[in-house]
Amino acid sequence: MTAEFAVVLPGVLLVLALCVGAVNVVAQQVQLASLASSGARMLARGDDSATMRARIAAAAPGTTVDETPDGDFACVALERRARFGPIGLGTLVLGARGCALGAQEVPVG
Repeated sequence: MTAEFAVVLPGVLLVLALCVGAVNVVAQQVQLASLASSGARMLARGDDSATMRARIAAAAPGTTVDETPDGDFACVALERRARFGPIGLGTLVLGARGCALGAQEVPVG
């Protein structure tokens, strides 16, 4: 092993660990956005708020849920702390908001 390799190896490993951590955070953000839109659809269908909160808590423990009606839309905002890096070097606050049009009465005939 050369001296140059011994000097470069820790830097390469650090960059690799940071890349893996960034991919993990992006995956958590995508999951949060999916859960927010699913929760909004559940509320728009008329499902119980407690059921929606229980499903989100089961899929992503530690997530805070905020329901906000917005006119005809049912909106759900989620927030969660995510650990960054393979050994949890720091935390980031991730957030996502999803809205769905509420059930409308369709006239028959």
